[in-house]
Amino acid sequence: MPDQPVSEAGQTGGPAGQPGAAPPMAGSAVAGSAVAGSAVAGPAVAGSPAVGWRWMGSSEPLFLRVAGQIEQFVAGNGLTPGDRLPGERELCELLGVSRASVREALRSLETRGVVRVRHGKGVFVAAPDEGERALQRFSRLREVGLEELFAMREVLEVPAAGWAAAEASEEQLASLIATFEQHEQAVRTQSGPEQLRVVDARLHLQIAEYANNRFLTMTQSILQEMLGRSMDTTLSVAGRPARSVREHAEIVNALVAHDATRARAAARRHIRSARRAALRRVAEERQRSAPPG
Repeated sequence: MPDQPVSEAGQTGGPAGQPGAAPPMAGSAVAGSAVAGSAVAGPAVAGSPAVGWRWMGSSEPLFLRVAGQIEQFVAGNGLTPGDRLPGERELCELLGVSRASVREALRSLETRGVVRVRHGKGVFVAAPDEGERALQRFSRLREVGLEELFAMREVLEVPAAGWAAAEASEEQLASLIATFEQHEQAVRTQSGPEQLRVVDARLHLQIAEYANNRFLTMTQSILQEMLGRSMDTTLSVAGRPARSVREHAEIVNALVAHDATRARAAARRHIRSARRAALRRVAEERQRSAPPG
């Protein structure tokens, strides 16, 4: 069976060059609260995909598949450091996905040092030394303790939730609801830690993006690393994933209601809850590994 485009909901569509039929997202309930949803489908693919793009059916999160296709495009078209990639709109048309998915993919690639985003100018292939510097920066970040890590998450994510409640568009909120539902499904089906980490981090990073704050945009790669480290510690705690879904539901409902005060409070409760779970787990591990005496 030939490869087919994949819609935002992960469904296969028609042959290349025809829009995939993404199911409409009805007004779904997030943890019991009615959320006014709308159909969210990626733009139709205009014509055949350009050379270098290949659709892949996979259960892997969409933004990771998009990131992989961008890497293949760079390699397959002989792009070198400093070369400019197609713009966001063109990438959306080529891949048949939303701008949010393209941005997440580019953010992931920038974190890994594959591309460099120059705001107002475009996206460029990064030089090898830029990727090395990114790895060195993340290596230094890993030396930061959990207490400091969660303190900084609170500094960044609590105001981000308030700003997102005021700034997020209806399209962005619909995308956020879709991510929340993917997270809820991953927990319900007891997906592995890596899948949980990906969808959990995606939800947090979307909120930061929708805050429409340039400082947060500049710190996205650091925030992503912070999220990864803290989630590695908490997601294996018994009962923590289900609790995280409930706490995320409170944040998402506040954002949909455009209630900045409630959004900040829900984000603060969530981060502090995760901090307590992480510190308990670390204490238990230390106790288990301590020599008997």
